[in-house]
Amino acid sequence: MFALILAGGLGSRLGLGEKPLVTIKGVPMIRYVIEAFTSAGFEIVVVLSRKTPYTHNWCRAHAIPHYTAGGRGYVEDIAEAVEALGIEGPLFTSVADIPCLEEDIIGTLHALYFKSGRDALSCWIPKDMAEKYGSRVAYTEIIDGVEACPAGINIICGNLIDCPQDEIRVLLADPRLAYNINTREALEFVTGIMHSRLNRDEGPCRS
Repeated sequence: MFALILAGGLGSRLGLGEKPLVTIKGVPMIRYVIEAFTSAGFEIVVVLSRKTPYTHNWCRAHAIPHYTAGGRGYVEDIAEAVEALGIEGPLFTSVADIPCLEEDIIGTLHALYFKSGRDALSCWIPKDMAEKYGSRVAYTEIIDGVEACPAGINIICGNLIDCPQDEIRVLLADPRLAYNINTREALEFVTGIMHSRLNRDEGPCRS
């Protein structure tokens, strides 16, 4: 099963260059997301655009599978990559700026998706949790009675990419998904968490 990691945006809100390559403990944040999916057994492809030439060079230098889309938008680039790669079954899509993502979260979402029998799955986190850890929230919906925002990780069905997909919406109150690095405050918070917990058995970002 494929996992498309979207890394084609400018990252202008953070203001530190191409966001996927912003380092945390000396490691580009996209590397954490890649390793989470590969550890969970998924075949990753990084979806780039012409706006991210340095990320393209990094992927090429590290033999990371990648595809350069037209940069027309997040959803549009996913659709383009799915069609270009010929993906027909279910696949994960993920942003590149959730460096505390770990394989157990991916496994939980994968299991819930197949249990649901739906076409797609979207993952949400409580809005107050996201804001607590420095993330800037732009969009919310009420999920299971809680004001929530997208976590940036989803499952869709490739052969239905041009159609509305019946989805299950999953609310996970997991702080690791709240560390969406779209502000310097969030970056400083995660850097501090990783510094203090990197060598613990429970993983770099668990709370």
